[in-house]
Amino acid sequence: MPLTDLGPSDRLLDELRTWVEAETPTTDAAAVNRLMDRCAADLAHAGGELRRIPGRDGYGDTLICRTPGEGAPIVVAGHLDTVWDHGTLATSMPFRVEGDRAHGPGIYDMKAGSFFAFHSVREILRQRVATKRPVLLLLTPDEEVGSPTSRAPIEDAARGARAVLIPEPAGAGGACVTARKGVGRFDIAVEGVSAHAGGNWSEGRSAVVALAEVILKIHAMTDLAAGITTNVAPIRGGTRPNVIPPEAFAEVDLRVPTIELGERIEAAILGLSYERDGIRVTVTGGMNRPPFAETDAIRALYDRARVLAARHGYELPTQHRGGGSDGNFTAALGVPTLDGLGCTGAGAHAPHEHILWRDLAPRCATLCALLETIE
Repeated sequence: MPLTDLGPSDRLLDELRTWVEAETPTTDAAAVNRLMDRCAADLAHAGGELRRIPGRDGYGDTLICRTPGEGAPIVVAGHLDTVWDHGTLATSMPFRVEGDRAHGPGIYDMKAGSFFAFHSVREILRQRVATKRPVLLLLTPDEEVGSPTSRAPIEDAARGARAVLIPEPAGAGGACVTARKGVGRFDIAVEGVSAHAGGNWSEGRSAVVALAEVILKIHAMTDLAAGITTNVAPIRGGTRPNVIPPEAFAEVDLRVPTIELGERIEAAILGLSYERDGIRVTVTGGMNRPPFAETDAIRALYDRARVLAARHGYELPTQHRGGGSDGNFTAALGVPTLDGLGCTGAGAHAPHEHILWRDLAPRCATLCALLETIE
C-alpha cells in the first residue's frame, strides 16, 4: 500500500504555526477547547466518527476520533495543553524560524507531535486510506498536570487496542521511547506551635525544622543505581524571623523504574506522617503514573518503527526515559506502547524550546505509516 501523502516539512510547519500561536495553558479550559474545536471541525469534515467528552474540574474537553475498519484499533494519543501561560508569545517566546530551528511555546512538548497524530488521521480519512485496523485518535487537555481527567478515556481506549502510539517529543539523536519511569507525587503539611522566637522559644515547636527533618529522610531514599530519585520542591513555611513557624509545606516528586519499587517507596514516604510533642506531619499522595517497562511486544513494535524510519531516510534509536507520559498508563495495562514518536528538538518547558522543523515530514510519515500498516 502506498503511504499517505502528508506534504513537505515547510507546509506542515505553516499549519503547525497556527497551533503554536493558539496559546493553550492547561489551566485555561476555554483556550484548550478553542484548538480542540478546530481539530474536531477538520476531522468531522474529513469523515471521522467523533466523540467529545466534556471537560471537568477546570480542564478542557477530550476529543476521540475513529476511522473506519474492523478489529482492535491502533490508538494514537497527544495532548493540546502546554505549561506556558498566556502572553508568552508576545513577551518572551514568539514563534520564529532560525535556520533549522522553529521556536515557540509548546512547539516541542508536544504540539508538533500532537499535530503529527491529528494530521495523519485527517489525511487517512481525507484520502480514504484502507488501514489494516481502525485508528483511534485521542486529543487531551491536561497531560502537563498528570492527566487527571483524560487518564480514564486513554485507558478505556487502550484496553481494547492492538497497540498505542504516543508522539511525545523525540529524545537525543531522535530517539523514541520504549520505557519510562513511574511518577509519584506527594504533599507534606506540617503543623507546629507558634511562639516568640526570643522571649518564649521553648514554648514553640518549629514546623520548618520538622519539615527539614522529613526532607532529609526523603532525599536519602534516592538510589541512583536502582533508578530511584526523589526531589522536594517547592517548600514554604513561617511568617517572620522572630516567630517560631507554626506551619510548613512541601511537595515531593518520586521516580521509579518498577511497580514493586513504586509501592515500596510510596509506603515509605507516606509512613513519614506522625504526631508527637506538638508537631503533626501529614503526608498525602502516591504514585500517579505507573512505570512503563519494555517488553518483547514493545520491542517488536519498535523494530517495525525503525524499519519504517529508515525508509523515510533517518535512523530511529531508542531510549528509556525518566519523565512520565500518557504512555505509562497504557503500557501498564499490558498494551504494546511506543512513545517519543514526535519531532526532534530540545528545550521542553524551557525558554529555548524548539523543533528541528525539517524533520517534520519524515517523522510524521513514520507515525502515519505505523497507523496504516500495523496488523
